[in-house]
Parts: sequence; structure tokens; C-alpha cells
Amino acid sequence: MNTLIITILTLGALGAVAALVLYFVAQKFKVFEDERIDLVEEVLPSANCGGCGFPGCRAFAEALVKADDISSLNCPVGGAPVMAQAAEILGKEITEADPLIAVVRCNGTCENRPKINKYDGAGTCAIAAATYGGDTGCSFGCLGEGDCVAACDFDAIHMDVTTGLPVVNDKCVACGACVEACPKNIIELRKRGKKERRIFVSCVNEDKGAAAKKACSAACIGCSKCFKECPFDAITMKNNLAYIDHTKCKLCRKCVIVCPTQAIHEINFPPRKPKPEKPKPAVKPKVVDKTNSAEVKPKVSTKTVSDIKVKEKEVSSKVDVKEKVVSNSVKKVTEEKPELSALEEEIKSKTKSSEPVKENIKQEKKEDVVEQKVETKEEVKKENLNESLKETNEKDKLTLENKNKEE
Repeated sequence: MNTLIITILTLGALGAVAALVLYFVAQKFKVFEDERIDLVEEVLPSANCGGCGFPGCRAFAEALVKADDISSLNCPVGGAPVMAQAAEILGKEITEADPLIAVVRCNGTCENRPKINKYDGAGTCAIAAATYGGDTGCSFGCLGEGDCVAACDFDAIHMDVTTGLPVVNDKCVACGACVEACPKNIIELRKRGKKERRIFVSCVNEDKGAAAKKACSAACIGCSKCFKECPFDAITMKNNLAYIDHTKCKLCRKCVIVCPTQAIHEINFPPRKPKPEKPKPAVKPKVVDKTNSAEVKPKVSTKTVSDIKVKEKEVSSKVDVKEKVVSNSVKKVTEEKPELSALEEEIKSKTKSSEPVKENIKQEKKEDVVEQKVETKEEVKKENLNESLKETNEKDKLTLENKNKEE
């Protein structure tokens, strides 16, 4: 009995001493925490998604309390309302950040990007990307194994069976989990935009135009048409690929129109109104007078008519003067007619006397020409005979030489 009591007392004394030691040690090395951390953590959504860049909401609350300026910090899940409550607790100011959403920058559907082989391995994008380039001709596009879907904790992304691509819905909180899970880096966080309207290049293929177009019919071919068309310098060209900066883009949609492969996507925009065709001006038919087959002259004003009458009077007066001059000249010619008739008779008589002389000259010329032709024919015959004689002599010589050789 005594031994039992002694053991109980000794154990009790040791426990009391150990408790005192631990108390003094705890007080000595006590860590003082700001009470506002707990208050801020209660406001946060407790998703522990890591979208803020910290390992959990507790770590993000500590960062908010310690930071002098919290404008660069943001909770993507809670958004602007949660950040406003946290700023009110801490007594700090914060600027509202534009809400973001995940965007899949790949349009390699089954129609646009036909498969050239079949993957028969582990069903994850990470392993597929590490082992080979993909089951299509594009080694930059989506592999379609769904790692982004598995990483999302908010049911904001799922795989479309018809296209084989991931689709993001309105539940997205821009936590960035799908961005980190994608080994091809085709998912990006971009502004939601006014009325959920967005414009982006849905392609990440860095091959040259011909190779990219062969692998996928909707690929960016690096033609730079959108780059030249953009009036806000929101588009850059790098590695044969166009990229639209969502912070500079004004959603004018000019780049969408000029893209030859429709690689630039416009989301939640109303359909374009067709441009009305300008009516061509009607051509008035020309009125033709059937009697004179000439164009009918347009009506002339009264002023022009009076001017025309004055001009006609002037012209008629000039014509009258000219007629008088002509009549006077005709009279003079008629007076000189007998002298001219005598001269004409003399000329005719002389021409008649010269006609037989001309005929004799023509006959002499004809005879000379005939004689010249006869002489030329005889000369040609002589030349032909000489040439034939020469040819026969040469042939005879050759035959003699051949006989001599044979003998």
C-alpha cells in the first residue's frame, strides 16, 4: 500500500515540474500572431486552390496582413468583393482587378486536324507529351487526355466529345490549376471582357505557314495580316505566330476579318450585319429620232437661243459677201473664155501629131526587150551545158581511178 502511494506522489510531482518547465519555455519562445490574420482568413473562400500564388488561404491571409500594398495581390475565386472586405479589415486601399477566365488556345478539332496515328499508352497528357508529339501532325496542340479537367476543382472545364478539345464554362474562377496542368501551355488566363466578349488567336503552332496549314486547316500561318491591320498595336508576331495582348485589345474585330484561316476567335459577339450593296446608278436610254436617225438635242435656254440667232445673222452676212465675190470672178472667167478655147484647140492638135511618134518608140522598146530575153536564154543554156560536161568528166575520172586501184 505504501509503495503504491509513493509511486503516485512521485509521478504527480514529476508531472507538475514538467508542466512548469513547459509553461516557462512556451512563454519564453512565444510567437505573437496578428489577430487580423484570422479575421481575413474567415473572409476568404477557403478553396485552398493556390490561384493566388500561395499554398492555401491561410498563407494568403498572412501575406495580405504583412504587405504594405495589397494592390498586386488577388484572390481569383473570391474576386473583387472578397478583396474589398479584406482591405476593409486591414484598413488598406485596393484597386479592382479585371476578372479573368481560362481560354483554350487550340482549334485543332477532329475536322481541322486529322489523326495520323493512335496513342496506346497511359491516359494522361503529361505522359503523352513526354513520350511522343501527339496523334496528329501538329506537335503543339491539345493532346485531349483531360489533365486540365482533372485539375479543376470547380467543374469549370470539360472535354467536348465531338471536337476532342476542352471547353471552359462560366464557373471558371481563374485559379490557374488548368494552366499549370497543361503540358502544351495552350490554356491561358485572359480578361473576361465587357459582356464576356473576347478575341484571341486560337493556335500555338510555331511551324512555318505551309507546315502549320498541312497539320491543321485552322492554324495560324504567320501571314502578319492581323498585325498590319490592328490600329492599337495589340498584336505581335513571334516564331511564325500571332499573339493578341488582351490588355491592349479594344475588341474592334478588324483582325478577325482579315485572317485567312479563321485562327482568330471572337467570343460572345453579335453576328455581323451584311453590308448593303450600293445600287448602281440607272443609265438613261438615249432618245433617237426615227426619221433622221440622230440624237434628239436637249432643250436650250432662252438666253442661248438669242445668242444663236445673233451668230446666225453674222454668218449669213459673211456668206452673202463671199457669194458676191464668187459671182464677180465667174464673170471675168466667162469674158476670157474665147482665148482659152483657142489655146485648147492648139494643144489637141499637137497631141494628135505626137501620137504616131509615141507608138513607134513603144514598138522599138518592145523589140529591144525581146532580143535581150533571147540572149539571156542562150547564155543560160551554155552555162548548163558546161556544168553537165564538168560533172561527166569528174565521174569518168573517178571510175578510172577506181579501176586502177582494183587492178
